[in-house]
Amino acid sequence: MRERIFLILANLFWAGNYVFGKYVVSEMSSLWITFTRWFLSLAFLIPISYFVERPNYRKVLKNSWLSLSCMGLLGVIGYNLLLYGALEYTSPMNASLVNALNPAMMVFFSFLILKERMSWTNVVGFALSLIGVLFILTKGHLEWIFQTTYNRGDLMMIAANLCWVFYSIIGKRLAVPPITATASSVALSVIFLFPFLFLQPMDMTQLSVKGITGIIYMWLFPSVCSFAFWNMAVKKVGPSHAGVYLNLITVFTAIITLILGEKILVSQIIGGTLVLIGVYFATKIPKPKEKVIKKVHAQL
Repeated sequence: MRERIFLILANLFWAGNYVFGKYVVSEMSSLWITFTRWFLSLAFLIPISYFVERPNYRKVLKNSWLSLSCMGLLGVIGYNLLLYGALEYTSPMNASLVNALNPAMMVFFSFLILKERMSWTNVVGFALSLIGVLFILTKGHLEWIFQTTYNRGDLMMIAANLCWVFYSIIGKRLAVPPITATASSVALSVIFLFPFLFLQPMDMTQLSVKGITGIIYMWLFPSVCSFAFWNMAVKKVGPSHAGVYLNLITVFTAIITLILGEKILVSQIIGGTLVLIGVYFATKIPKPKEKVIKKVHAQL
């Protein structure tokens, strides 16, 4: 139950990242947004990991520096650069539509690499949640999905999804506490990004109030809270089951967009309900004990 709450909160904060990111990307480059939010997040991530998990950072970095570096390059640098780059060409809603493909990609690569399996209940749940997402984005007209023209931003979001899939798979197999893994991969990412800032010099004093507010939000919630919640949940439930929850980003993005001025549509209420029901069944894990009992009875 706790893992589900973590996944819901992580995706709620990430949904806000789409909306605020659209504002901030008009004032800062993707490189500066990524570096700034993650550099600031270290002020929280390192103390939290130290007091909660008591890690030996020297030992962690010595034994797992390659995996942590890959996580940083994929989940911190790659995903965010591609996401903010995509928002320069597409809308937050369209970006979240492409992001809805992430669970399917997560399931496929988890099966391919981690040998994870899904029951028919999981498959039906995933399909139902995806239909709910599409129902929201097409305002109840599912046939519109075949008329969508994907631009450069949409293609960049597909690449971002791939980065996130492999980030999650590495995190699942990494023998490092989740918050410590997040803090370490972020610290390495900041080091990797720093030299590139000199290629795109920027005057931070020129930011507007919206830009500053967006950076503060992205610093505290999508950076610190979402990554910590995500890694703690993935450690318990695995990347394929956690991946289905990424559909909630689209639902929350729609809700936030509505709060900012648009009307609430019946199609969005229906679609949101379908997503929540679908997520429940898609993450429902079969009870192994019952299978074992049946197998034993069959052999007697």
